[in-house]
Amino acid sequence: MTILESINHNHRAELQRLNERISNQLENSNTLMSRIVMSLLRTKGKQIRPLMVMICAGMFGPVDNKVLAAAVAVELLHNASLIHDDVVDNSPTRRNMPTVNAVWDNHIAVLVGDFFTSSAMQEAISTADLRIVDVLCRLGRSLSLGEIDQIYNAREHSFNENNYYRIIDYKTASLFVASAEMGCLAAGVDDYRLEALSEYALLFGRCFQIRDDIFDYFPAEKVGKPTGNDLREGKMSLPLLYVLNRERLEGVDDIKKMLMADTLSDDEISHIQAFARDNGGIDYAFDVMERLRKRACECLSKLPQCTGRDELEQLIDFTISRSF
Repeated sequence: MTILESINHNHRAELQRLNERISNQLENSNTLMSRIVMSLLRTKGKQIRPLMVMICAGMFGPVDNKVLAAAVAVELLHNASLIHDDVVDNSPTRRNMPTVNAVWDNHIAVLVGDFFTSSAMQEAISTADLRIVDVLCRLGRSLSLGEIDQIYNAREHSFNENNYYRIIDYKTASLFVASAEMGCLAAGVDDYRLEALSEYALLFGRCFQIRDDIFDYFPAEKVGKPTGNDLREGKMSLPLLYVLNRERLEGVDDIKKMLMADTLSDDEISHIQAFARDNGGIDYAFDVMERLRKRACECLSKLPQCTGRDELEQLIDFTISRSF
């Protein structure tokens, strides 16, 4: 049993209530929308974000309906962003299944994403807590700005590491920060404990995205899913950015010239992946994650010792060590 499976087992009753509430919220009278929703619900992801809402709230009180509504809101908005991202990226698959846009087309996919977004707002409003609604609204803005930034940097061929962190803070870490903050607010906590968990979540989110990005530098058969897609779209992540910014590294100018092209062949992508691996890019990314993990655990140390605190520490360990 993995760390995540063990934590999920501890929260199995809460996760069951969460998924029942998601199904109820997405229930509708439109035949096509219902068909698509049912298909999406069969392929749900790891649900770490709503789990973080419930863990953070559970540190200070019961996981009641207000907490569940906040968790559902985060999960629905996360899924809405994935549906819209697949349209933007013209992605044919997600979680080893065809995307909504691949099966139905972009018009339907945009509307399904909008339906999920509206459903997320309904859940947030049901908490009767404007602070939670505000967090969710700010999250939606961050996700949109992150996607715009990523498109712009890909077109401009930016090799700047600070730009990379800004994008992952907007696109990935913001979801975990919102999860931690909404969990705290739903439990009636808005003091130094919220600040500590918010900072932890930011660092956790950075680790989560860096680990995801590392997968993209290995052959698909080793990872178990398609890789190299970010490079095809002109998106450069931490392992490659590190080697591109190393001074006097042999071959780096040729790689930069390759990356300036509008398209890359499969052979060129394999060459770039190997260049990043062979010149310390992967090791550097793991070193960064370890430093982020240390800072995240320092944030947790400000909180009273409890099961939830232990689970959050275990979650960041899982994030760094995971193989999927």
